[in-house]
Formats: sequence, structure tokens, C-alpha cells
Amino acid sequence: MNKSDIVSPENLVYQKPVLMNDNHMHYCPGCSHGVVHKLVAEVIDEMNIQDSTIGVAPVGCAVFAYNYLDIDWMEAAHGRAPALATAAKRMSPDKMVFTYQGDGDLAAIGTAETIHACNRGENIAIIFINNGIYGMTGGQMAPTTLDNMVTSTSPDGRDVQTMGNPLKILDILALLDGVCLASRQSVHTAAAVKKAKRYIRLAFENSMAGKGTSIVEIVSTCNAGWKMTPVDANSWMEENMFKVYPIGDLKNI
Repeated sequence: MNKSDIVSPENLVYQKPVLMNDNHMHYCPGCSHGVVHKLVAEVIDEMNIQDSTIGVAPVGCAVFAYNYLDIDWMEAAHGRAPALATAAKRMSPDKMVFTYQGDGDLAAIGTAETIHACNRGENIAIIFINNGIYGMTGGQMAPTTLDNMVTSTSPDGRDVQTMGNPLKILDILALLDGVCLASRQSVHTAAAVKKAKRYIRLAFENSMAGKGTSIVEIVSTCNAGWKMTPVDANSWMEENMFKVYPIGDLKNI
């Protein structure tokens, strides 16, 4: 018998989400992915839609979501998650379909799929993890990398004169008529975690209600790619990332 089985509900402080299995998470200490996985699992469980949920994960750190959440998953080629999610939702409109993508995937390799799925107003939810870097493949510069930010491919910092400005992809998507929700959140504090969970649930509810495309961007850390401790990475994110990617709603219909 598990300890949670003998704890009365009024005394229960924390319980592992039902949908999260016992596989050991491989994410780096301080990584935001594990927190967001937990929120997704809790929302699906609370909505009681485990048997009617389809998750789509592409290449990158985001792909490992299928290893930790016990729902139906499809794995997409790099950047192609919105296209695959479109097919899944159109074939099974009664399902709650969402993608789980990083910034190198959604805002670079998959820019076309992302923009066109949102422009069509596909009834899917997109969970977008933005840490401003390619985390899995070696810490390279991404379209979302900040001005002067050091990466493995911009060792002297991103030069906007030659490398362009940070791509605020959520701002672009919010302008599209097919998008019903475009919200930018974070999970760096307990209060932020609670708020992010509310928006993830809203995105999933929108998918089920056929309101169009919902995108929840989670501004995140990649302390391994940033070469920082988890604590320093959180501080750096607050001081630098939030200036370029401010927390809040861009669109909520």
C-alpha cells in the first residue's frame, strides 16, 4: 500500500500526478520541462480526459515527454508537430490534441507548420517551451536567443546586425485570426506554476470546445546550455528573458 493510500484527503499536501509513471526523469537539475510535464499531467487528470488525449512531441528535449506521461503520444519529425496534430484532430475531433514543443523546434525548423496551423485555427493546443537556445543538440543559438546572449554558435554573443533580432513568435501568432489564446507564462516560482497550470487547462478546454488554436508559451531556463546553476539561471531569466518575453496574455478570446 502506498503512503498516499492511507493519508486522508484533508491532510494530503502533495500527490504525484496519476498520469506520471515511475520512469526516472533524465532532465538536467533546474530544467523547466519536468515542472511543465507535471502540470500537463495534472490538468489532463483533473479534466478526466486521459483516454481522449493525444500528445504530439517532436525532436529535441521535448520529445521525451512520451516517456513520462501515460497518454497516447505521436512523435513528429523536427518542427512538424502542428501538422501531425492537425491530422489527429481532424480525424478524431472528439479528442483533445496538443503539441509539446521547444523554441528551436516551434520557432525555427517548424515556423511554417506553426504559423499555418494557427492561421487555419486548428482546434489544437500548443505548449511552447522557450529557453532561448537549442538545449539538446549542444546549446546553439536559436531564433529566440537574446541580443548579446552567448551560445555555442555565438561565443561572442548574438549580434543582431548580422544574426537578426530575437524572434517573438508568440506576438506574431497572436495576430492570426485562428488563434483564440496566446499567453506567455513561466514556472520559476510557486505562484507562477499555479498560473501556468490555469492557462494550460484553458488551452485544453479551448481545444475541446473547438474555439481555434491556443498557445501557451512557458519562458524557461536551460541552465546546462546557459552554463549556470539552476538558481543563477532563474535569476538570469527574470533579469533578461522577461524583458524581451514579458509574462502575460497577448490574446484571450
